[in-house]
Amino acid sequence: MTNSSTKNILSSIPASVLKIGALLSVVVLVVWALPKHNQQLSYKYEEGRVWTYPTLIAEFDFPIYKPDSLYNRQLSEAMQAYAPCFVAKGSVGNMYVLSAADMQMLIDNNYNYIHYINRRHISSVIPLTDIYTPRSAYEKTQKEWSPNLEFDSITSQKLYDNIHLSVSPTEGAVLHSQTIIEYGEVVDAQTCLILQSLERTLKDKDISERHRFNSTAATTILIFFFISCFAAYLIIFRKSIWQQKRAVLFFSVVTALMTVGTAFVLRFFASSPTVVYAIPFVWIPILIRVFYDSRTAFILHITNVFVVSLMVNEPFLFILLQIPAGMVAVVALKDLTRRAQLAITAVYVLITYTVIYSLYYLMLTGTIANVSWHPYLCFAINAVLIIGVYTLIYIFEKMFRLLSSITLIELSNLNSDLMHSFADKAPGTFQHSLQVSSLASDAAKSIGAKALLVRTAALYHDIGKMTHADNYTENQAEGHNPLLLMTNSEAAQAVIAHVTEGVRLARRNGLPEIIINFIKSHHGTTLVRYFYNSEVNRLRQENPEAEKELNLSDYQYPGPRPATKEEAILMMADAVEARARSLNSYTEESLRQMVEQMVTLQMQDGQFALTPLTFSDVERIKQSFCERLLSIHHHRIQYPTIKG
Repeated sequence: MTNSSTKNILSSIPASVLKIGALLSVVVLVVWALPKHNQQLSYKYEEGRVWTYPTLIAEFDFPIYKPDSLYNRQLSEAMQAYAPCFVAKGSVGNMYVLSAADMQMLIDNNYNYIHYINRRHISSVIPLTDIYTPRSAYEKTQKEWSPNLEFDSITSQKLYDNIHLSVSPTEGAVLHSQTIIEYGEVVDAQTCLILQSLERTLKDKDISERHRFNSTAATTILIFFFISCFAAYLIIFRKSIWQQKRAVLFFSVVTALMTVGTAFVLRFFASSPTVVYAIPFVWIPILIRVFYDSRTAFILHITNVFVVSLMVNEPFLFILLQIPAGMVAVVALKDLTRRAQLAITAVYVLITYTVIYSLYYLMLTGTIANVSWHPYLCFAINAVLIIGVYTLIYIFEKMFRLLSSITLIELSNLNSDLMHSFADKAPGTFQHSLQVSSLASDAAKSIGAKALLVRTAALYHDIGKMTHADNYTENQAEGHNPLLLMTNSEAAQAVIAHVTEGVRLARRNGLPEIIINFIKSHHGTTLVRYFYNSEVNRLRQENPEAEKELNLSDYQYPGPRPATKEEAILMMADAVEARARSLNSYTEESLRQMVEQMVTLQMQDGQFALTPLTFSDVERIKQSFCERLLSIHHHRIQYPTIKG
């Protein structure tokens, strides 16, 4: 699906419906994908290990089942009293004769005797050595014999069932509300037997269905609560992000992929619960940090960790490992500007996992000598997979039209073909863009805005001037100005065209939509003052009444007005830098007056009404402009010449 089609689909859905629907979809998907551990005891335990879960209390009565080895041994001993039953078939006399098939059955099952039930229903035991087949009876008596004993399947089955019933598979019971094991206790042999019995009982259909419903309902409420808390964070502390449908959809997709993916991994590797530590959960804080900010990255990471903790076998240990790992990832990856940073972050996360896991078991047992090596192997796999997030950054960047620091650095490369063409076709505008880039990035830093974004956008904001470079004064040879041959309205339209032409060139060269937004908004809806004022003066001299019929739209940029702090900073920097070129002297006073005048004019025109800029932000931006312009246009000493 192309970016344009994705944009059309998203724009056709109301913002509130899309955002709430996306978050609710995460809840539904996670509940659906949860491992069906409610059909069995959802704890992993081992005899001799410490119970690291909350105190377990019986919710219903259930029997304590004997170990299979004990039950099988007792049953085997009891079954020694079993032998098939036979009844008389005609006259028996002193010769017990069975069919060859019945004899073979006795031999195959290692029976040494049979139960003979006579006509008076009195049972007696006959050794197998005293029983004949028709052939062996003939060999013994030289007489023809027919089978005179017949297998009694009904009586034999009853005897078999009675022996099985005589051996109980249970030994005692656990009553409702009885404490099975408390947190921190060691799982001994008897407790292990009780836990196994509870697992076996839970497989009963009626109990399983009741517990499955209760468990699913509670899990759904918890997951909904966690997701709602994250949404509340966005609404209260990151309102600008919450208002972006694309951002909320991105958060939902990332969370769903990670949680649902984890659920399926846990299902597939149900016999190896520590495999969960091989899953790189720090992908989420890394992805969010690259595209947004550290706090949002960490909050979403905590949300994801709490949701996944509902699936794992040791939730406390899982949370204890994952939250610090996420903190380390966010801190280590303040700005992803180099690929090596991912490798460094992976090493830090690996160390965090290893140290916390070792200290945890040292705290519980007093030694780490018996700790399994398998979790450490999973930590190492996790660290390797962290580096793979680089591919995900690229995928999500294209899917959701986001912009990472790495892409911005690549776009700001002045050796690219587009920048080379820009410098060749419009050298004056290119130099202007470099100066604006410097001014804007310093100003962004002064108020905590995205300096790299505005610096990169400034390089491209005037690329539309490449098409007709000589229409703009910074590219004109002395005495040559094509705009003087046009009417004021035509000249204004020629100047305004660099915005639409810039958008066209940007799309043709595959620039991100965020950069294109800067191109669209860097003049907002301001007027091309030079030609507008010239036209007003001309009309007042020639025909004052005609001024009323002046079409303002002929001299006005199409907009939109800036919507972000960064777009507003670029608009200010562009105007200030262009105006600075026309100053006769570069004193601190003249520069401050010029900056004040230009920014105030834009504010009075309402160009920053849609941005979250504060008056304090504007003052810091103006101060940054003045300091930067003074450093650019500082006074230089005059070099002496050699006299005589």
